[in-house]
Amino acid sequence: MRTNPVIQAAIDLTAGAVGGTACVVTGQPFDTAKVKMQTFPNMYRGLVDCFVKTYKQVGFRGFYKGTTPALVANIAENAVLFMCYGFCQQIVRRIFGLDKKAQLSDLQNAAAGSFASAFATLVLCPTELVKCRLQAMHEMKLSGKILQGHSTVWSVVKSVLQKDGPLGFYRGLSSTLLRELPGYFLFFGGYELSRTFFSFGRPKEELGPLALMFSGGFGGICLWSAVYPIDCIKSRIQVLSMAGKQAGFMGTFSTVLQKEGVFALYSGLTPTLIRAFPANGALFLAFEYSRKLMMNQFETS
Repeated sequence: MRTNPVIQAAIDLTAGAVGGTACVVTGQPFDTAKVKMQTFPNMYRGLVDCFVKTYKQVGFRGFYKGTTPALVANIAENAVLFMCYGFCQQIVRRIFGLDKKAQLSDLQNAAAGSFASAFATLVLCPTELVKCRLQAMHEMKLSGKILQGHSTVWSVVKSVLQKDGPLGFYRGLSSTLLRELPGYFLFFGGYELSRTFFSFGRPKEELGPLALMFSGGFGGICLWSAVYPIDCIKSRIQVLSMAGKQAGFMGTFSTVLQKEGVFALYSGLTPTLIRAFPANGALFLAFEYSRKLMMNQFETS
């Protein structure tokens, strides 16, 4: 039985939300370290130093600063991303004159993922801005860039609204879009390529959990290895704009290169790559299994 398009979209949206939750639960401490090291590279000698200082200064809860907006960001992003991924796959089929049920190539799936990421960016940018500011709030106070910090999601949201209005939540939008479009081409491309490798001619749907987790992890590594410098600039724009007017993407990029050198763009890469494999493995495992479960429920009912 063919699933109704509206039901199919709802299933993809729900499965994407489940996957986003799994991603945050698995990788939040490493994401916190990433943002801290991106924004204040001179404060930390490396990942271990960042973990030790965070624990000494803020305690264990310091690793989970920004978890609420991170959950909202990942649930919203992945729900929209995977729902739009299904739509964009149909668009790609039309472009190439394929049947509605035709299997897409790995390259075509990568293109569909890249298109879908543009829609996800609109819900991701505001929530990621709040998350990044909470994660780097302690460093902003230590560096003297702000006198008084915010410790809750609502206090950050209120400060953005008071200072910049609703459009303030979209600081770093161009950087986010610049990261997402090529990043998700590689993300979905790497995932599908890895699934093709493990399937050995069998249908990809028959792959077990280990192959799915490895494929998701490989997709995550492909994404972050390629777009990390762009993400670094995005984090700086979203965090440092708390202290006043912040230059845009090209201005911030030029300043970092001139004052800190090219290696500053890769500060925090280690925790990002450590996080990328298990977090994205968990994302795709949760997505595929929850999607399959819901599809089976609707097809048998």
